[in-house]
Amino acid sequence: MSAEDLENYETEMELQLYREYRDVVGLFTYVVETERRFYLTNSVDLQVRNAENGEVFFEVTMQDAWVWDMYRPARFVKSVRVVTFKDVNIEELPKADLELPTGT
Repeated sequence: MSAEDLENYETEMELQLYREYRDVVGLFTYVVETERRFYLTNSVDLQVRNAENGEVFFEVTMQDAWVWDMYRPARFVKSVRVVTFKDVNIEELPKADLELPTGT
């Protein structure tokens, strides 16, 4: 496999990942960013912890999440637990402006 073939493969994988993200983002309430991953989820819990040496770290727990990672064969995960000393960003996604009426 040439370097060009590898680059084309990675470009196609990134495009497929973006398309999947675009298709599923409306199903989720939160975006969670850590130093290693990007997640979509409807349930997130952030706990600030203190290590024995006095350093602060974060424990993030998510249920039924989607992971932005083009190398994972399955991006939907039932449960995720992240422990990190780095920043964690949690944002609530805006709801669609147009909601279908619930009719009787």
